[in-house]
Amino acid sequence: MLLLGIDIGTSSIKIAVVDAYTQACIAAVQYPETETPITSLQPGWAEQDPEMWWNHVQLAILKANATQKYNPANIAAIGIAYQMHGLVCVDKEQRVLRDSIIWCDSRAVTIGNKAFEAIGHEKCLSHLLNSPGNFTASKLAWVKEHEPHIYEQIDKVMLPGDYIAMKLTGAVTTSASALSEGVFWDFKNNGLSKDVMDHFGFHTSIIPTIKNVFSDHGLLTEAVAKYLSLPLNIPVTYKAGDQPNNALSLNVLQPGEVAATAGTSGVIYGVGNTLSYDKQSRINGFAHVNHTSSQIRIGTLLCINGTGIANSFSKKLLAADKSYPVVNEAAKQVPIGSEGLCVLPFGNGAERIFNNRTVGAHYSNIDFNTHTQAHIFRAVQEGIAFSFRYGLDIMKENGINPTVIRAGKANLFLSDVFVNAFVNATNVPVELHETDGAIGAAKGAGIGAGIFASEKEAFQHMKPLDLIEPTVHEAYDEVYKTWKDLLLKFI
Repeated sequence: MLLLGIDIGTSSIKIAVVDAYTQACIAAVQYPETETPITSLQPGWAEQDPEMWWNHVQLAILKANATQKYNPANIAAIGIAYQMHGLVCVDKEQRVLRDSIIWCDSRAVTIGNKAFEAIGHEKCLSHLLNSPGNFTASKLAWVKEHEPHIYEQIDKVMLPGDYIAMKLTGAVTTSASALSEGVFWDFKNNGLSKDVMDHFGFHTSIIPTIKNVFSDHGLLTEAVAKYLSLPLNIPVTYKAGDQPNNALSLNVLQPGEVAATAGTSGVIYGVGNTLSYDKQSRINGFAHVNHTSSQIRIGTLLCINGTGIANSFSKKLLAADKSYPVVNEAAKQVPIGSEGLCVLPFGNGAERIFNNRTVGAHYSNIDFNTHTQAHIFRAVQEGIAFSFRYGLDIMKENGINPTVIRAGKANLFLSDVFVNAFVNATNVPVELHETDGAIGAAKGAGIGAGIFASEKEAFQHMKPLDLIEPTVHEAYDEVYKTWKDLLLKFI
């Protein structure tokens, strides 16, 4: 019996097919091979076409089928992970009304801040665990204010994963986890936030049917099943945002457990069992995949927009003809601290850790006679690691003190320079695993379909690849101090 996982990333779609009995990934593909562009019609804006996601999902599944490593007829359930906070609007015919305003778009910051003031700081934080900030509800309010002709046609609003599930099944559903990441969810009242809906003037009819994360979110339609060579009526049994799903993929489900990822954006995600929040909303709390009204499981999320995208920017600019392993190897030849070169990697929209301010990316103290491409590559990766350290210090202020952080061996965690900078800058060991978001989505599907008797069973064969411990923490402390002094000039 097989499980199909779909990961709707900002850069690409990833597909994994997992054997339910061994929990081994037997096929994994990515589509497209090149990074998907983000449309930016104005500075601070970021959009992608949901129809493009759907087209890429289909092509990715067909590409996976073409590996001939499995029989598609044996797939029993589908799970979906997706880029968080995006806004998808459809009409009564389930047609997309505009491009999705995605997670790193900054246009709704002012709208969210006004809602924070109007509803009240304490009420927002204690009920929503967040400021409305730049999340999905505020993005929808922007559409209502600036594109009323679009807003009037909306039948349903959804997150990116809800949209792909709709295209697969025709059913439109969501979950408390998805609504919490959009800041529509009231944790104290365990339901849709009346404060948010009333403040923005949203009608509850635009919200899809609310189901548990692990449940039946619709059955594959005949047309889709035929085109993708999949069994008719197999269910979508799991949908979760990429960071809760990344935590699931690493078996981070219980209080005190912590995960990290460093894709286009970077995240540290810790699970707790209280409705806690940061008073400045610099880090954010969402319903974890296993959160219920009777079992509180809150994922506290530190997000840094400018991580992998900062690394890819420097590569495109300086080494477009080289692979990431070549770039990483070049960075290894440069000493810690990049001989004085500092990089602030915050060039991808407003950063929550800076109270939704747009700091921008900065390359500082370049010496034309000393610094090479390799110095820039290393300084970028160190700057990203230092941004994690800065964010982790905020998490520690809020009672999250990890003794180990789990991460998949993917993206920036494939770079020895980045891993060692991360471990030594934070002074926290990292446990690396052979997993990713698509594998996590597949296992989530198995949990949701009841193929696994428990969450524990889904991870019974999981073992770490490596444990990296801090070795030169003091050396990185000195470099971090210089980096932070530079940062303070801009915030």
